[in-house]
Amino acid sequence: MHNSMLNKLDQLQNRISEIETLLVDSETVKDIDKYTLLNKEFAELKPIVDKFNEYNQVIKIIEDANEILETEDEDLKALAQEEIRNAEDKPEKLEKELKLMLLPKDSADDGSAYLEIRAGAGGDEASIFAGDLFRMYTRLSERVGWNMEVIDIKQSEQGGLKEVVAKLEGKGVFKVLKFESGVHRVQRVPETESQGRIHTSTCTVAILPEVEEVQDINIDKNDLRVDTFRASGAGGQHVNKTDSAVRLTHIPTGIVVECQDGRSQHKNKDKALSLLAAKLKQQEIDSQQESIASERKILVGTGDRSEKIRTYNFPQGRMTDHRIKLTQHNLDQIMDGDIKTICDALLAENQLAMLSQLESE
Repeated sequence: MHNSMLNKLDQLQNRISEIETLLVDSETVKDIDKYTLLNKEFAELKPIVDKFNEYNQVIKIIEDANEILETEDEDLKALAQEEIRNAEDKPEKLEKELKLMLLPKDSADDGSAYLEIRAGAGGDEASIFAGDLFRMYTRLSERVGWNMEVIDIKQSEQGGLKEVVAKLEGKGVFKVLKFESGVHRVQRVPETESQGRIHTSTCTVAILPEVEEVQDINIDKNDLRVDTFRASGAGGQHVNKTDSAVRLTHIPTGIVVECQDGRSQHKNKDKALSLLAAKLKQQEIDSQQESIASERKILVGTGDRSEKIRTYNFPQGRMTDHRIKLTQHNLDQIMDGDIKTICDALLAENQLAMLSQLESE
């Protein structure tokens, strides 16, 4: 194990001891905010320190066994050799686990997220595919127990979706879905195609982490234009007879968000503000990390075919994720929301890339 890693783990051990002392201090107990923060830090650090203690115990077992091998006692030497055989693979395994645990955490990973799907190139087929993707993520939400709330939806005349924005609430939503952002491409024969030709269409998916406290994002009310209008469903039918739907335009950035799901104008405005805060936060992150955009593997595009991250080939029943060269031949199950393994594979690949970078520093 590298000295830098050992030093880091030693520091965490010392910090855990320090926190344990503070948590039983009467002054800390009186300060609820401080006590809560310390408890949260303790919960984050303890699994790492426990794993490090396990690593140290294994190293000591191997060291003690090697010392016994230097003695003349044949029975003890046989036991020592058995100890070494049982433990020799463990240090490498535990070291890898520790490296993963020490990787920088994305503070948004544990939280909820917004899902945006927009039909791109391909006309009606793109809108139909946008509807298919929305169903895929809806089914995933049902499978893993997340709550989905539609914020805004614009349907197409062919029964598909031009655009949909939804909030997915649950633990670890953003961590699972953050690599879904990008252009998704579909290849299939449309129902209206009489010649049986395969058409290619695209949709853009964006995943935005929820901002826990909207107040943390400085949104000047003077920078907002607020428009209200009647929420409408398919075919232009009015969902209600009041101007409850809300459109917010952030004048400095030109970002526009809408919410027309609820019947309360006040609630719709709150939801729209929360979505706007998420978009502004993401814009801030993007500008800060533009230089390492390729490492983030998050490519939110405009629906252009050249930026594809994944292809869904219906004639062959195949899905290919182009970033990690992953191909699966269970397209029916994937479109029914069985994409957790794909999300996990993207996450694992990203962790390996981060580990490689960490080890090269």
